[in-house]
Amino acid sequence: MKTIHLALFGPGKVGSKLLEQLKRSEAHLEETSGIFVKVILVADSSHALLNPNGIKSGWDNGFKKTSQKYSFDEIEEYFRKHQFENLVSIDTTASDDFPQKYFALINAGSHIIAANKVANTLSSEFYGNLRKELKKKKKNFIYETNVGAGLPIVETLKNLHLSGEKVTRIRGVFSGSLSYIFNTYSSEEKQFSKVLEEAGILGYTEPDARIDLSGKDVGRKLLILARELQLKKEFEEVKIESLIPTQLNGNTSLEDFNSRIAELDEHFEVYRAKKLKDEVLRYIGELDVVAGTLEAKLINEPKSSVLGQIEGADNIFEIYTESYKDQPLVIRGAGAGAEVTARGVFGDILKISERLN
Repeated sequence: MKTIHLALFGPGKVGSKLLEQLKRSEAHLEETSGIFVKVILVADSSHALLNPNGIKSGWDNGFKKTSQKYSFDEIEEYFRKHQFENLVSIDTTASDDFPQKYFALINAGSHIIAANKVANTLSSEFYGNLRKELKKKKKNFIYETNVGAGLPIVETLKNLHLSGEKVTRIRGVFSGSLSYIFNTYSSEEKQFSKVLEEAGILGYTEPDARIDLSGKDVGRKLLILARELQLKKEFEEVKIESLIPTQLNGNTSLEDFNSRIAELDEHFEVYRAKKLKDEVLRYIGELDVVAGTLEAKLINEPKSSVLGQIEGADNIFEIYTESYKDQPLVIRGAGAGAEVTARGVFGDILKISERLN
């Protein structure tokens, strides 16, 4: 029996779903894979549950009541004191700052799994230094859910590149939230504000929908894929078309934005009026490896095309290579939702377990 000790940072939507999935699969994992998963830490930005013998309950029953305030130094000391075998820290936060802690986690003996995209979209210097530290300490860093939620995009691209297959272009719908929004808006006679509200209720958009509409999430995913192909790019080099009208951007508060959401209807009606009867709207990411360009933009796409036929909150990726130059390699599937992303993180735990003795 192989024991994997897990430290979860971020018991929000994705993190809590992951803990549920792990609990349901405990007996199955032990029986089929010989893996025993022991959760020894669950922490948000200020409070933590710690139990070296494994957290069986409490994290989902009034977390703040059963947890305690902590400093990150205490977490490091906890890891060093117990010398956990096969220790894996999981970042399911949305924090811009937490990835800076990865170096400390690695030095405390931990491998890292990240659903958080930030570490892979910071400066090239940070990106390179992190990988040097991982190599030096012989630790794994897996982040399949950074692009495509539970779809095997990062691993597929990495394997193509490592095998010497020259990737020339990647094109697709990278955002589950924008996929749902424009699939619905293109096919139903609904106002944009109504579609956006529905996407929020379904849990596809961020609490602040401007994060989705800004296109920055798609831009980050493009950068991650470009860097997997060893393209030395910075986030500032990604050309991103924001979908937020000027009057609702800038210093507008979230409360003000939500109260004026109807102003989006006229703005997006212009886009819908320009599409032909046999077209749909798609917000796509496009990486031209040869030219070295990265672009996120809203386009009109034929309904009959591969991108035009997706439904719901699907993501779809077309990968063009020397071998797949006429008919690209296509990967398609659910691209949004906590359940799907948590399942992808679960898969990353299994990948790490396979690499550990």
